Amino acid sequence: MGQTPEQHSPRASFLNVENSASGKRWEERLADPRRGLALSQRLGLPEIVGRVLAARDVGLEDAEAYLNPTLRQFLPDPSHLRDMDLAVERLVTAIRNREAIAVFGDYDVDGATSSALLQRFLKQVGADLRVYIPDRISEGYGPNAAAMRQLKSEGIEVVITVDCGITAFDALEDAATQGLEVIVVDHHAAEPRLPIATAVVNPNRQDEDSDCGHLAAVGVTFLLVVALNRGLRTAGWFQQAGIAEPDLKQWLDLVALGTVCDVVPLYGLNRAFVSQGLKVMAQRRNSGIVALSDVAKLSERPDSFHLGFMLGPRVNAGGRVGEAGLGATLLATDDAAQARDLAVRLDRHNAERRELEALVLDQAIEQVEADGEVGSGVVIAAAPGWHPGVIGIVASRLKDRYNVPAIVIALDETGLGKGSGRSVPGVDLGATVIAARQAGLLVNGGGHPMAAGLTVAAGGLEPLRAFLRNRIGAQLAAANYIPSLGIDGALQPGGATAELLREIERCGPFGVGNPQPRFVLSSVQVANAGVVGADHVRCSLVGLDGKRIKGIAFRALDNPLGELLLKSNALPLHVAGKLKLDSWTGRDAVQIIIEDAASI
Repeated sequence: MGQTPEQHSPRASFLNVENSASGKRWEERLADPRRGLALSQRLGLPEIVGRVLAARDVGLEDAEAYLNPTLRQFLPDPSHLRDMDLAVERLVTAIRNREAIAVFGDYDVDGATSSALLQRFLKQVGADLRVYIPDRISEGYGPNAAAMRQLKSEGIEVVITVDCGITAFDALEDAATQGLEVIVVDHHAAEPRLPIATAVVNPNRQDEDSDCGHLAAVGVTFLLVVALNRGLRTAGWFQQAGIAEPDLKQWLDLVALGTVCDVVPLYGLNRAFVSQGLKVMAQRRNSGIVALSDVAKLSERPDSFHLGFMLGPRVNAGGRVGEAGLGATLLATDDAAQARDLAVRLDRHNAERRELEALVLDQAIEQVEADGEVGSGVVIAAAPGWHPGVIGIVASRLKDRYNVPAIVIALDETGLGKGSGRSVPGVDLGATVIAARQAGLLVNGGGHPMAAGLTVAAGGLEPLRAFLRNRIGAQLAAANYIPSLGIDGALQPGGATAELLREIERCGPFGVGNPQPRFVLSSVQVANAGVVGADHVRCSLVGLDGKRIKGIAFRALDNPLGELLLKSNALPLHVAGKLKLDSWTGRDAVQIIIEDAASI
Protein backbone atom coordinates (compact mmCIF):
# COMPACT_ATOMS: atom_id res chain seq x y z
CA MET A 1 0.00 0.00 0.00
CA GLY A 2 1.13 3.53 -0.72
CA GLN A 3 -0.18 6.78 0.67
CA THR A 4 -3.79 7.16 1.64
CA PRO A 5 -5.61 8.97 -1.16
CA GLU A 6 -6.02 12.24 0.74
CA GLN A 7 -2.18 12.46 1.01
CA HIS A 8 -1.53 12.45 -2.75
CA SER A 9 -0.30 15.58 -4.45
CA PRO A 10 -3.25 17.64 -5.68
CA ARG A 11 -4.79 16.51 -8.95
CA ALA A 12 -7.42 17.97 -11.20
CA SER A 13 -10.56 18.52 -9.17
CA PHE A 14 -13.33 15.97 -9.60
CA LEU A 15 -16.29 17.44 -11.49
CA ASN A 16 -14.54 20.81 -11.08
CA VAL A 17 -15.47 21.02 -7.39
CA GLU A 18 -12.85 23.29 -5.82
CA ASN A 19 -14.80 24.38 -2.76
CA SER A 20 -17.65 22.19 -1.59
CA ALA A 21 -20.23 22.84 1.10
CA SER A 22 -17.74 21.52 3.69
CA GLY A 23 -14.94 23.66 2.30
CA LYS A 24 -13.11 20.84 0.54
CA ARG A 25 -11.66 20.26 -2.88
CA TRP A 26 -12.87 17.02 -4.48
CA GLU A 27 -10.07 14.91 -5.91
CA GLU A 28 -10.25 11.68 -7.85
CA ARG A 29 -8.40 8.97 -5.97
CA LEU A 30 -7.33 7.07 -9.08
CA ALA A 31 -4.62 8.81 -11.08
CA ASP A 32 -4.62 6.39 -14.04
CA PRO A 33 -8.04 4.93 -15.05
CA ARG A 34 -6.30 2.31 -17.21
CA ARG A 35 -5.13 0.52 -14.07
CA GLY A 36 -8.71 0.21 -12.87
CA LEU A 37 -9.86 -1.15 -16.20
CA ALA A 38 -7.07 -3.74 -16.25
CA LEU A 39 -7.98 -4.94 -12.74
CA SER A 40 -11.68 -5.19 -13.52
CA GLN A 41 -10.98 -7.23 -16.65
CA ARG A 42 -8.50 -9.55 -14.90
CA LEU A 43 -10.81 -10.18 -11.94
CA GLY A 44 -14.15 -10.11 -13.73
CA LEU A 45 -15.38 -7.20 -11.63
CA PRO A 46 -17.39 -4.09 -12.54
CA GLU A 47 -15.08 -1.37 -13.80
CA ILE A 48 -15.87 0.93 -10.90
CA VAL A 49 -14.71 -1.79 -8.45
CA GLY A 50 -11.49 -2.13 -10.41
CA ARG A 51 -11.06 1.63 -10.01
CA VAL A 52 -11.55 1.30 -6.25
CA LEU A 53 -8.80 -1.32 -6.03
CA ALA A 54 -6.39 0.55 -8.29
CA ALA A 55 -6.88 3.76 -6.29
CA ARG A 56 -5.63 1.85 -3.25
CA ASP A 57 -2.41 0.88 -5.05
CA VAL A 58 -3.51 -2.73 -5.55
CA GLY A 59 -1.60 -4.24 -8.49
CA LEU A 60 -2.52 -7.10 -10.79
CA GLU A 61 -0.09 -9.45 -9.04
CA ASP A 62 -1.46 -8.89 -5.52
CA ALA A 63 -5.15 -8.34 -6.21
CA GLU A 64 -6.26 -11.86 -5.24
CA ALA A 65 -4.37 -11.68 -1.92
CA TYR A 66 -5.82 -8.23 -1.29
CA LEU A 67 -9.36 -9.48 -1.73
CA ASN A 68 -8.69 -12.50 0.51
CA PRO A 69 -6.07 -11.49 3.14
CA THR A 70 -4.88 -14.32 5.40
CA LEU A 71 -2.66 -14.51 8.47
CA ARG A 72 -0.55 -17.16 6.76
CA GLN A 73 0.39 -14.56 4.18
CA PHE A 74 1.10 -11.59 6.45
CA LEU A 75 1.95 -12.84 9.97
CA PRO A 76 5.69 -12.40 10.63
CA ASP A 77 7.86 -14.34 13.05
CA PRO A 78 7.25 -12.41 16.30
CA SER A 79 10.88 -12.92 17.29
CA HIS A 80 11.93 -10.34 14.72
CA LEU A 81 10.83 -7.66 17.20
CA ARG A 82 13.49 -6.49 19.62
CA ASP A 83 13.09 -7.86 23.15
CA MET A 84 10.30 -10.24 22.11
CA ASP A 85 12.37 -13.30 23.01
CA LEU A 86 13.35 -11.69 26.33
CA ALA A 87 9.67 -11.10 27.11
CA VAL A 88 8.75 -14.68 26.22
CA GLU A 89 11.59 -16.15 28.26
CA ARG A 90 10.53 -14.21 31.36
CA LEU A 91 6.85 -15.06 30.95
CA VAL A 92 7.49 -18.76 30.33
CA THR A 93 9.45 -18.82 33.60
CA ALA A 94 6.65 -16.98 35.41
CA ILE A 95 3.99 -19.37 34.12
CA ARG A 96 6.01 -22.49 34.96
CA ASN A 97 6.82 -21.19 38.47
CA ARG A 98 3.25 -20.03 39.10
CA GLU A 99 4.36 -16.45 39.66
CA ALA A 100 1.71 -13.75 39.95
CA ILE A 101 1.33 -11.77 36.72
CA ALA A 102 -0.59 -8.56 36.10
CA VAL A 103 -1.39 -6.53 33.02
CA PHE A 104 -1.54 -2.76 33.22
CA GLY A 105 -3.75 -1.66 30.33
CA ASP A 106 -4.96 1.58 28.85
CA TYR A 107 -8.61 2.51 29.35
CA ASP A 108 -9.47 2.72 25.63
CA VAL A 109 -10.61 -0.08 23.29
CA ASP A 110 -7.07 -0.95 22.23
CA GLY A 111 -6.02 -1.32 25.85
CA ALA A 112 -9.17 -3.24 26.80
CA THR A 113 -8.85 -5.73 23.92
CA SER A 114 -5.12 -6.19 24.60
CA SER A 115 -5.81 -6.86 28.28
CA ALA A 116 -8.68 -9.25 27.54
CA LEU A 117 -6.58 -11.11 24.96
CA LEU A 118 -3.78 -11.71 27.46
CA GLN A 119 -6.25 -12.69 30.17
CA ARG A 120 -7.99 -15.21 27.93
CA PHE A 121 -4.71 -16.70 26.69
CA LEU A 122 -3.12 -17.02 30.13
CA LYS A 123 -6.29 -18.58 31.54
CA GLN A 124 -6.21 -21.26 28.81
CA VAL A 125 -2.55 -22.06 29.44
CA GLY A 126 -3.15 -22.49 33.16
CA ALA A 127 -2.06 -19.12 34.56
CA ASP A 128 -3.94 -16.31 36.23
CA LEU A 129 -3.69 -12.67 35.27
CA ARG A 130 -4.61 -9.66 37.37
CA VAL A 131 -5.89 -6.85 35.13
CA TYR A 132 -5.38 -3.26 36.24
CA ILE A 133 -6.96 -0.43 34.25
CA PRO A 134 -6.22 3.06 35.63
CA ASP A 135 -8.91 5.64 36.25
CA ARG A 136 -8.76 8.32 33.56
CA ILE A 137 -9.56 11.16 35.97
CA SER A 138 -7.63 10.31 39.14
CA GLU A 139 -4.67 8.45 37.60
CA GLY A 140 -4.45 9.54 33.98
CA TYR A 141 -2.80 7.67 31.13
CA GLY A 142 -0.15 5.02 31.60
CA PRO A 143 1.65 3.42 34.54
CA ASN A 144 1.96 5.44 37.72
CA ALA A 145 4.12 4.71 40.74
CA ALA A 146 1.22 4.34 43.19
CA ALA A 147 -0.52 1.72 41.05
CA MET A 148 2.68 -0.23 40.45
CA ARG A 149 3.42 -0.24 44.19
CA GLN A 150 -0.12 -1.46 44.85
CA LEU A 151 0.39 -4.36 42.46
CA LYS A 152 3.68 -5.20 44.18
CA SER A 153 1.95 -5.17 47.57
CA GLU A 154 -0.59 -7.67 46.23
CA GLY A 155 2.20 -10.11 45.45
CA ILE A 156 2.48 -9.40 41.74
CA GLU A 157 5.95 -10.24 40.42
CA VAL A 158 5.65 -9.48 36.69
CA VAL A 159 3.64 -6.66 35.08
CA ILE A 160 2.90 -6.42 31.35
CA THR A 161 1.93 -2.93 30.22
CA VAL A 162 -0.21 -2.89 27.09
CA ASP A 163 -0.94 0.15 24.93
CA CYS A 164 1.12 2.26 27.33
CA GLY A 165 4.47 2.38 29.09
CA ILE A 166 6.89 3.48 26.36
CA THR A 167 7.35 6.93 27.96
CA ALA A 168 6.56 6.01 31.59
CA PHE A 169 10.15 6.64 32.67
CA ASP A 170 9.57 7.67 36.29
CA ALA A 171 6.88 5.10 37.10
CA LEU A 172 8.86 2.19 35.69
CA GLU A 173 12.07 3.33 37.37
CA ASP A 174 10.19 3.35 40.67
CA ALA A 175 8.75 -0.10 39.90
CA ALA A 176 12.27 -1.43 39.33
CA THR A 177 13.41 -0.13 42.72
CA GLN A 178 10.48 -2.04 44.25
CA GLY A 179 11.68 -5.26 42.64
CA LEU A 180 8.80 -5.40 40.16
CA GLU A 181 9.69 -6.75 36.73
CA VAL A 182 7.94 -5.00 33.85
CA ILE A 183 7.44 -5.99 30.23
CA VAL A 184 6.34 -3.09 28.05
CA VAL A 185 4.11 -3.96 25.08
CA ASP A 186 3.27 -0.76 23.24
CA HIS A 187 2.99 0.81 19.81
CA HIS A 188 3.16 4.52 20.52
CA ALA A 189 5.99 6.70 19.26
CA ALA A 190 9.15 6.11 21.29
CA GLU A 191 11.99 8.37 22.24
CA PRO A 192 15.68 7.43 21.94
CA ARG A 193 15.64 6.70 25.67
CA LEU A 194 13.68 3.61 26.71
CA PRO A 195 12.07 3.01 30.10
CA ILE A 196 13.71 0.66 32.60
CA ALA A 197 12.11 -2.72 31.95
CA THR A 198 12.85 -6.42 31.54
CA ALA A 199 11.74 -6.10 27.91
CA VAL A 200 10.37 -3.34 25.70
CA VAL A 201 8.38 -4.74 22.77
CA ASN A 202 7.35 -1.93 20.46
CA PRO A 203 7.68 -1.90 16.66
CA ASN A 204 8.01 1.88 16.90
CA ARG A 205 11.18 1.85 18.99
CA GLN A 206 13.71 4.12 17.32
CA ASP A 207 16.22 1.26 17.11
CA GLU A 208 13.64 -1.08 15.55
CA ASP A 209 13.63 -2.02 11.87
CA SER A 210 10.33 -3.93 11.90
CA ASP A 211 7.68 -3.22 9.27
CA CYS A 212 4.96 -3.72 11.93
CA GLY A 213 4.90 -0.09 13.04
CA HIS A 214 1.34 0.26 11.79
CA LEU A 215 -0.03 -2.27 14.29
CA ALA A 216 -2.34 -1.29 17.13
CA ALA A 217 -1.26 -2.39 20.59
CA VAL A 218 -3.62 -5.38 20.36
CA GLY A 219 -1.80 -6.47 17.19
CA VAL A 220 1.55 -6.31 18.99
CA THR A 221 -0.05 -8.18 21.91
CA PHE A 222 -1.23 -10.89 19.53
CA LEU A 223 2.35 -11.29 18.28
CA LEU A 224 3.42 -11.68 21.93
CA VAL A 225 0.74 -14.35 22.41
CA VAL A 226 1.93 -16.21 19.29
CA ALA A 227 5.53 -16.10 20.53
CA LEU A 228 4.60 -17.04 24.09
CA ASN A 229 2.49 -19.96 22.91
CA ARG A 230 5.47 -21.19 20.89
CA GLY A 231 7.76 -20.70 23.89
CA LEU A 232 5.47 -22.75 26.14
CA ARG A 233 5.30 -25.48 23.50
CA THR A 234 9.08 -25.59 23.21
CA ALA A 235 9.40 -25.74 27.01
CA GLY A 236 7.07 -28.75 27.12
CA TRP A 237 4.55 -26.86 29.22
CA PHE A 238 1.37 -28.13 27.58
CA GLN A 239 2.41 -31.76 27.99
CA GLN A 240 3.68 -31.17 31.52
CA ALA A 241 0.52 -29.36 32.65
CA GLY A 242 -1.86 -31.64 30.72
CA ILE A 243 -3.31 -28.65 28.85
CA ALA A 244 -4.43 -28.59 25.23
CA GLU A 245 -2.63 -25.97 23.19
CA PRO A 246 -5.12 -23.15 22.48
CA ASP A 247 -6.31 -22.15 19.03
CA LEU A 248 -5.11 -18.56 18.90
CA LYS A 249 -7.36 -17.66 15.97
CA GLN A 250 -10.39 -17.79 18.26
CA TRP A 251 -9.35 -14.41 19.68
CA LEU A 252 -9.01 -12.56 16.40
CA ASP A 253 -12.36 -10.88 17.09
CA LEU A 254 -10.64 -8.99 19.91
CA VAL A 255 -7.73 -8.10 17.64
CA ALA A 256 -10.10 -6.82 14.96
CA LEU A 257 -12.04 -4.70 17.45
CA GLY A 258 -8.94 -3.05 18.91
CA THR A 259 -7.35 -2.54 15.51
CA VAL A 260 -10.36 -0.80 13.98
CA CYS A 261 -11.07 1.33 17.04
CA ASP A 262 -7.50 2.56 17.36
CA VAL A 263 -7.77 3.93 13.81
CA VAL A 264 -4.51 2.40 12.57
CA PRO A 265 -3.92 1.84 8.83
CA LEU A 266 -5.78 -1.18 7.44
CA TYR A 267 -3.14 -2.64 5.16
CA GLY A 268 -0.89 -5.68 5.39
CA LEU A 269 -1.15 -7.53 8.69
CA ASN A 270 -3.78 -5.17 10.10
CA ARG A 271 -5.99 -5.92 7.11
CA ALA A 272 -5.63 -9.65 7.68
CA PHE A 273 -6.35 -9.22 11.42
CA VAL A 274 -9.59 -7.37 10.74
CA SER A 275 -10.72 -9.50 7.80
CA GLN A 276 -10.25 -12.75 9.70
CA GLY A 277 -11.41 -11.26 13.00
CA LEU A 278 -14.73 -10.20 11.53
CA LYS A 279 -15.32 -13.80 10.48
CA VAL A 280 -14.68 -14.96 14.06
CA MET A 281 -16.93 -12.22 15.44
CA ALA A 282 -19.77 -13.35 13.18
CA GLN A 283 -19.64 -16.73 14.95
CA ARG A 284 -20.62 -14.97 18.22
CA ARG A 285 -18.10 -16.83 20.38
CA ASN A 286 -17.14 -14.04 22.77
CA SER A 287 -19.86 -13.54 25.39
CA GLY A 288 -18.93 -9.92 25.95
CA ILE A 289 -18.99 -8.98 22.26
CA VAL A 290 -22.29 -10.84 21.85
CA ALA A 291 -23.86 -8.92 24.76
CA LEU A 292 -22.47 -5.65 23.46
CA SER A 293 -23.82 -6.35 19.96
CA ASP A 294 -27.23 -7.14 21.38
CA VAL A 295 -27.45 -3.99 23.51
CA ALA A 296 -26.32 -1.95 20.48
CA LYS A 297 -29.06 -3.65 18.41
CA LEU A 298 -26.55 -4.96 15.89
CA SER A 299 -28.61 -7.46 13.92
CA GLU A 300 -26.46 -7.88 10.79
CA ARG A 301 -23.09 -9.40 10.04
CA PRO A 302 -20.53 -7.06 11.66
CA ASP A 303 -18.14 -5.00 9.59
CA SER A 304 -15.55 -2.37 10.43
CA PHE A 305 -18.22 0.34 10.62
CA HIS A 306 -20.06 -1.53 13.38
CA LEU A 307 -16.82 -2.03 15.31
CA GLY A 308 -15.79 1.60 15.05
CA PHE A 309 -19.14 3.28 15.60
CA MET A 310 -21.32 0.86 17.57
CA LEU A 311 -19.21 -1.51 19.65
CA GLY A 312 -16.07 0.56 20.20
CA PRO A 313 -17.75 3.64 21.69
CA ARG A 314 -19.53 1.45 24.23
CA VAL A 315 -16.33 -0.32 25.28
CA ASN A 316 -14.71 3.10 25.58
CA ALA A 317 -17.56 4.57 27.58
CA GLY A 318 -16.54 3.02 30.90
CA GLY A 319 -13.11 4.62 30.71
CA ARG A 320 -14.51 7.95 29.54
CA VAL A 321 -17.24 8.64 32.06
CA GLY A 322 -17.61 5.72 34.43
CA GLU A 323 -15.73 2.62 35.43
CA ALA A 324 -12.42 2.26 33.59
CA GLY A 325 -12.11 -1.53 33.83
CA LEU A 326 -15.58 -2.44 32.57
CA GLY A 327 -14.55 -2.87 28.94
CA ALA A 328 -11.67 -5.25 29.66
CA THR A 329 -13.81 -7.24 32.09
CA LEU A 330 -16.64 -7.52 29.57
CA LEU A 331 -14.36 -8.75 26.78
CA ALA A 332 -12.68 -11.34 29.02
CA THR A 333 -15.73 -12.93 30.63
CA ASP A 334 -17.35 -16.21 29.60
CA ASP A 335 -20.31 -15.63 31.91
CA ALA A 336 -23.25 -14.65 29.69
CA ALA A 337 -25.24 -13.15 32.58
CA GLN A 338 -22.30 -11.03 33.73
CA ALA A 339 -21.69 -9.98 30.13
CA ARG A 340 -25.28 -8.80 29.74
CA ASP A 341 -25.06 -6.78 32.96
CA LEU A 342 -21.76 -5.17 31.96
CA ALA A 343 -23.01 -4.38 28.45
CA VAL A 344 -26.10 -2.63 29.82
CA ARG A 345 -23.95 -0.56 32.17
CA LEU A 346 -21.61 0.40 29.34
CA ASP A 347 -24.58 1.35 27.17
CA ARG A 348 -25.80 3.70 29.91
CA HIS A 349 -22.34 5.19 30.24
CA ASN A 350 -22.27 5.68 26.47
CA ALA A 351 -25.54 7.61 26.56
CA GLU A 352 -24.07 9.81 29.28
CA ARG A 353 -20.92 10.25 27.19
CA ARG A 354 -22.95 11.47 24.23
CA GLU A 355 -24.64 14.13 26.37
CA LEU A 356 -21.32 15.33 27.77
CA GLU A 357 -19.78 15.34 24.29
CA ALA A 358 -22.58 17.49 22.86
CA LEU A 359 -22.22 19.99 25.70
CA VAL A 360 -18.44 20.30 25.41
CA LEU A 361 -18.58 20.45 21.59
CA ASP A 362 -21.01 23.37 21.62
CA GLN A 363 -18.85 25.28 24.09
CA ALA A 364 -15.64 24.48 22.18
CA ILE A 365 -17.09 25.70 18.86
CA GLU A 366 -18.29 28.90 20.51
CA GLN A 367 -14.84 29.48 22.02
CA VAL A 368 -12.89 28.74 18.84
CA GLU A 369 -15.02 31.04 16.71
CA ALA A 370 -15.03 33.82 19.31
CA ASP A 371 -11.23 33.67 19.56
CA GLY A 372 -10.79 33.85 15.78
CA GLU A 373 -8.52 30.78 15.76
CA VAL A 374 -9.94 29.18 12.66
CA GLY A 375 -7.35 30.63 10.30
CA SER A 376 -4.32 29.85 12.48
CA GLY A 377 -3.72 26.33 11.12
CA VAL A 378 -4.72 24.63 14.37
CA VAL A 379 -7.73 25.07 16.66
CA ILE A 380 -7.12 24.80 20.38
CA ALA A 381 -9.97 24.95 22.87
CA ALA A 382 -9.51 24.84 26.64
CA ALA A 383 -11.81 25.36 29.59
CA PRO A 384 -12.34 24.28 33.20
CA GLY A 385 -15.13 21.86 33.90
CA TRP A 386 -14.91 19.90 30.66
CA HIS A 387 -14.93 16.16 31.16
CA PRO A 388 -11.55 14.66 30.16
CA GLY A 389 -13.32 11.56 28.92
CA VAL A 390 -14.88 13.26 25.89
CA ILE A 391 -12.18 15.71 24.78
CA GLY A 392 -10.74 13.27 22.21
CA ILE A 393 -14.09 12.89 20.50
CA VAL A 394 -14.65 16.64 20.57
CA ALA A 395 -11.19 17.20 19.06
CA SER A 396 -12.14 14.85 16.23
CA ARG A 397 -15.36 16.78 15.61
CA LEU A 398 -13.48 20.10 15.52
CA LYS A 399 -10.90 18.68 13.12
CA ASP A 400 -13.68 17.57 10.79
CA ARG A 401 -15.47 20.90 11.08
CA TYR A 402 -12.49 23.17 10.43
CA ASN A 403 -10.26 20.86 8.33
CA VAL A 404 -7.19 21.53 10.49
CA PRO A 405 -5.59 19.78 13.50
CA ALA A 406 -7.57 20.30 16.69
CA ILE A 407 -6.65 20.03 20.37
CA VAL A 408 -9.13 20.17 23.25
CA ILE A 409 -7.90 20.66 26.82
CA ALA A 410 -9.86 20.10 30.02
CA LEU A 411 -8.56 22.21 32.93
CA ASP A 412 -8.98 21.02 36.50
CA GLU A 413 -9.50 23.21 39.55
CA THR A 414 -5.74 23.81 39.87
CA GLY A 415 -5.32 24.85 36.24
CA LEU A 416 -3.65 21.59 35.18
CA GLY A 417 -4.80 20.67 31.68
CA LYS A 418 -5.43 17.23 30.19
CA GLY A 419 -5.61 17.48 26.40
CA SER A 420 -6.35 15.32 23.38
CA GLY A 421 -5.70 16.12 19.74
CA ARG A 422 -6.57 14.87 16.26
CA SER A 423 -4.62 15.66 13.12
CA VAL A 424 -4.86 15.87 9.34
CA PRO A 425 -2.57 14.33 6.70
CA GLY A 426 0.81 16.02 6.64
CA VAL A 427 0.96 16.88 10.35
CA ASP A 428 2.59 14.38 12.73
CA LEU A 429 0.75 15.41 15.88
CA GLY A 430 2.36 12.77 18.11
CA ALA A 431 5.87 13.93 17.21
CA THR A 432 4.83 17.55 17.65
CA VAL A 433 3.52 16.88 21.15
CA ILE A 434 6.69 14.99 22.07
CA ALA A 435 8.71 17.98 20.83
CA ALA A 436 6.63 20.26 23.05
CA ARG A 437 7.32 18.03 26.04
CA GLN A 438 11.03 17.95 25.27
CA ALA A 439 10.93 21.76 25.07
CA GLY A 440 9.64 21.85 28.65
CA LEU A 441 6.14 22.98 27.71
CA LEU A 442 4.33 19.84 28.87
CA VAL A 443 4.21 17.64 31.93
CA ASN A 444 3.60 14.65 29.69
CA GLY A 445 2.56 13.88 26.15
CA GLY A 446 2.88 11.65 23.10
CA GLY A 447 0.87 9.72 20.56
CA HIS A 448 0.55 8.84 16.87
CA PRO A 449 0.85 10.98 13.75
CA MET A 450 -2.95 11.38 13.66
CA ALA A 451 -3.74 11.53 17.40
CA ALA A 452 -2.03 12.62 20.59
CA GLY A 453 -2.57 13.25 24.28
CA LEU A 454 -0.92 15.76 26.58
CA THR A 455 -0.78 17.22 30.07
CA VAL A 456 0.04 20.92 30.45
CA ALA A 457 0.92 22.60 33.74
CA ALA A 458 -1.13 25.45 35.14
CA GLY A 459 -0.11 28.68 33.44
CA GLY A 460 1.52 26.90 30.53
CA LEU A 461 -1.31 27.09 28.03
CA GLU A 462 -0.32 30.23 26.13
CA PRO A 463 3.33 29.22 25.50
CA LEU A 464 1.99 25.84 24.33
CA ARG A 465 -0.45 27.52 21.95
CA ALA A 466 2.36 29.55 20.38
CA PHE A 467 4.59 26.48 20.03
CA LEU A 468 1.88 24.35 18.44
CA ARG A 469 0.76 27.06 16.02
CA ASN A 470 4.34 27.54 14.86
CA ARG A 471 5.18 23.83 14.49
CA ILE A 472 1.88 22.77 12.95
CA GLY A 473 1.74 25.78 10.63
CA ALA A 474 5.19 24.89 9.29
CA GLN A 475 4.15 21.27 8.70
CA LEU A 476 0.98 22.30 6.89
CA ALA A 477 2.95 24.66 4.67
CA ALA A 478 5.58 22.02 3.90
CA ALA A 479 2.88 19.48 3.04
CA ASN A 480 1.05 22.00 0.84
CA TYR A 481 -2.05 20.86 2.70
CA ILE A 482 -5.37 21.44 0.98
CA PRO A 483 -8.52 20.08 2.66
CA SER A 484 -9.77 17.51 0.20
CA LEU A 485 -12.25 14.73 -0.25
CA GLY A 486 -11.16 11.63 -2.13
CA ILE A 487 -13.64 10.43 -4.75
CA ASP A 488 -13.69 6.95 -6.33
CA GLY A 489 -16.11 7.67 -9.14
CA ALA A 490 -19.49 8.99 -10.21
CA LEU A 491 -22.82 7.18 -10.37
CA GLN A 492 -26.43 7.82 -11.08
CA PRO A 493 -28.96 6.64 -8.47
CA GLY A 494 -30.01 3.72 -10.67
CA GLY A 495 -26.43 2.41 -10.67
CA ALA A 496 -26.22 2.27 -6.88
CA THR A 497 -27.50 -1.29 -6.56
CA ALA A 498 -27.18 -3.91 -3.87
CA GLU A 499 -25.24 -6.07 -6.32
CA LEU A 500 -22.65 -3.32 -6.82
CA LEU A 501 -22.42 -2.76 -3.09
CA ARG A 502 -21.70 -6.45 -2.47
CA GLU A 503 -18.85 -6.33 -5.00
CA ILE A 504 -17.48 -3.18 -3.36
CA GLU A 505 -17.57 -4.80 0.07
CA ARG A 506 -15.11 -7.42 -1.20
CA CYS A 507 -12.52 -4.63 -1.18
CA GLY A 508 -12.95 -4.25 2.61
CA PRO A 509 -12.43 -4.14 5.49
CA PHE A 510 -12.37 -0.37 5.27
CA GLY A 511 -10.68 2.15 7.51
CA VAL A 512 -7.55 4.29 7.65
CA GLY A 513 -5.22 3.27 4.82
CA ASN A 514 -8.10 1.58 3.00
CA PRO A 515 -10.84 4.19 3.01
CA GLN A 516 -14.40 3.16 2.34
CA PRO A 517 -15.19 4.00 -1.28
CA ARG A 518 -16.82 7.35 -1.78
CA PHE A 519 -18.92 8.13 -4.83
CA VAL A 520 -20.57 11.20 -6.29
CA LEU A 521 -24.16 11.16 -7.41
CA SER A 522 -23.83 13.75 -10.13
CA SER A 523 -26.43 16.33 -11.11
CA VAL A 524 -29.13 15.12 -8.75
CA GLN A 525 -32.09 17.03 -7.37
CA VAL A 526 -32.94 17.00 -3.67
CA ALA A 527 -36.51 16.02 -2.83
CA ASN A 528 -38.41 15.70 0.45
CA ALA A 529 -35.57 17.09 2.55
CA GLY A 530 -36.24 17.28 6.27
CA VAL A 531 -34.74 16.96 9.72
CA VAL A 532 -34.74 13.65 11.59
CA GLY A 533 -33.52 13.04 15.10
CA ALA A 534 -31.82 15.99 16.73
CA ASP A 535 -29.74 17.28 13.84
CA HIS A 536 -29.68 14.85 10.91
CA VAL A 537 -30.92 15.77 7.42
CA ARG A 538 -32.73 13.10 5.39
CA CYS A 539 -33.79 13.44 1.77
CA SER A 540 -34.33 11.69 -1.56
CA LEU A 541 -32.02 12.30 -4.50
CA VAL A 542 -33.43 12.16 -8.02
CA GLY A 543 -30.98 11.49 -10.82
CA LEU A 544 -30.82 12.25 -14.52
CA ASP A 545 -31.81 8.61 -15.03
CA GLY A 546 -35.12 9.28 -13.28
CA LYS A 547 -34.24 6.94 -10.41
CA ARG A 548 -34.31 7.84 -6.71
CA ILE A 549 -32.07 6.99 -3.79
CA LYS A 550 -32.52 7.83 -0.12
CA GLY A 551 -29.82 9.87 1.57
CA ILE A 552 -28.98 11.02 5.08
CA ALA A 553 -26.41 13.54 6.29
CA PHE A 554 -25.60 12.98 9.96
CA ARG A 555 -25.17 15.96 12.31
CA ALA A 556 -25.61 18.32 9.35
CA LEU A 557 -28.45 20.55 10.50
CA ASP A 558 -26.29 23.43 11.71
CA ASN A 559 -23.58 23.36 9.06
CA PRO A 560 -23.38 24.45 5.38
CA LEU A 561 -24.01 20.91 4.08
CA GLY A 562 -27.35 20.66 5.86
CA GLU A 563 -28.31 24.15 4.77
CA LEU A 564 -27.54 23.33 1.13
CA LEU A 565 -29.60 20.14 1.20
CA LEU A 566 -32.55 21.79 2.91
CA LYS A 567 -32.56 24.89 0.69
CA SER A 568 -31.50 23.54 -2.69
CA ASN A 569 -34.82 24.60 -4.23
CA ALA A 570 -34.65 21.65 -6.65
CA LEU A 571 -31.48 23.03 -8.25
CA PRO A 572 -29.08 20.25 -9.32
CA LEU A 573 -26.24 19.33 -6.98
CA HIS A 574 -23.33 16.94 -6.95
CA VAL A 575 -23.65 14.85 -3.77
CA ALA A 576 -20.74 12.83 -2.33
CA GLY A 577 -20.97 10.00 0.14
CA LYS A 578 -20.78 6.31 0.90
CA LEU A 579 -23.23 3.65 -0.15
CA LYS A 580 -24.91 1.48 2.45
CA LEU A 581 -27.75 -1.02 2.51
CA ASP A 582 -30.90 0.57 3.85
CA SER A 583 -31.70 -1.90 6.62
CA TRP A 584 -34.95 -0.13 7.53
CA THR A 585 -36.67 -1.29 4.36
CA GLY A 586 -36.09 -4.99 4.92
CA ARG A 587 -35.09 -5.42 1.29
CA ASP A 588 -32.02 -4.89 -0.85
CA ALA A 589 -32.34 -1.11 -1.14
CA VAL A 590 -29.27 1.11 -1.08
CA GLN A 591 -28.97 4.53 0.52
CA ILE A 592 -26.17 7.08 0.52
CA ILE A 593 -24.59 8.45 3.68
CA ILE A 594 -24.08 12.03 2.52
CA GLU A 595 -20.75 13.57 3.48
CA ASP A 596 -20.59 16.58 1.20
CA ALA A 597 -22.31 18.38 -1.64
CA ALA A 598 -21.57 21.07 -4.17
CA SER A 599 -23.68 23.39 -6.26
CA ILE A 600 -23.30 23.07 -10.00
